[in-house]
Amino acid sequence: MKVSIVIACKEFNPYLEECLEQCLLLEYPDYEILVLPDEAFSYPHPKIKVIPTGQVTPPIKRNKILGIASGEILAFIDDDAYPQKDWLKVGRRYLSDPEIAAIGGPAITPKNDNLRQIASGLIYESFLVSDGFTYRYRPERRREVEDYPSCNFIIRREIFEKLGGFKTNFWPGEDTFLCLEIIKKLHKKILYVPDLVVYHHRRPVFVSHLKQIFNYALHRGYFAKRFPETSLKFSYFVPSLFILILIFSGFMGIIGNIFFRNIFLSIISFYIFISLLFSTFKPITINHPKLNIFLRLKLFLFLFLGIVLTHFTYGIFFLKGLFSKKMKEE
Repeated sequence: MKVSIVIACKEFNPYLEECLEQCLLLEYPDYEILVLPDEAFSYPHPKIKVIPTGQVTPPIKRNKILGIASGEILAFIDDDAYPQKDWLKVGRRYLSDPEIAAIGGPAITPKNDNLRQIASGLIYESFLVSDGFTYRYRPERRREVEDYPSCNFIIRREIFEKLGGFKTNFWPGEDTFLCLEIIKKLHKKILYVPDLVVYHHRRPVFVSHLKQIFNYALHRGYFAKRFPETSLKFSYFVPSLFILILIFSGFMGIIGNIFFRNIFLSIISFYIFISLLFSTFKPITINHPKLNIFLRLKLFLFLFLGIVLTHFTYGIFFLKGLFSKKMKEE
């Protein structure tokens, strides 16, 4: 089966160059690479087609391949990621089952990322942040899923065409809408495969990382009411509930209620303890050739502050999305 690799991007950049170089090393006999930048650029290789799209969002860019892609399988990857050499072989193997419409796999932080990027990756990998979704950032057991991000997502072209592509301009969140239609409309399966690996460069803590969290939270909060079939999950609400309980108990404590003051102090003490515990464990145990004792200590500080700021950023903007009457489809 021929595969069309699809890469939506703004412009040619070092990460995209790395992605293309690694895609050209894939151990697979028949594939093409469709690159979708704002404006055209030259990359002379017979496997690579550059399709300029203008300044539009990634879901609109990816929909441009409808009628252009020649592969029976579409393999979506972000321009700041690159695949493991057996990526397409693994994809073909699992898609041999006709009941499986699409597959996704872990997006692992590359070991050549800098310390702030490594911290961002560890924050996403932490159960304290991602709860039951840590499998998106590290290999875990194979399972069926209802929602999967498009940074490492392989789908049958016939399924993508039948659904009309990404029928929403929301970004991020277009993948949630597509997955919902695969499961609820077509009654097909989406499979998480631990050996379908890509390496995804992280946005460094703190500003870039938190900006990404802000976008995720805002859209997830809105989707919780618009697409409850896949987005109305208790775990998505936990950071917001935590913040609301802190605000309420803190306020009651300030006005003199000792009971609520004790609740506030107990919750915040336990939260700091747990965050410190999770922040200590990873820097000590992580196997990374560049990390000496000093850098591990620095990583611990990044991780602790990053976990706390991630929780509060997510919790606040999830509520903003939840109570938004309507969000602009950019």
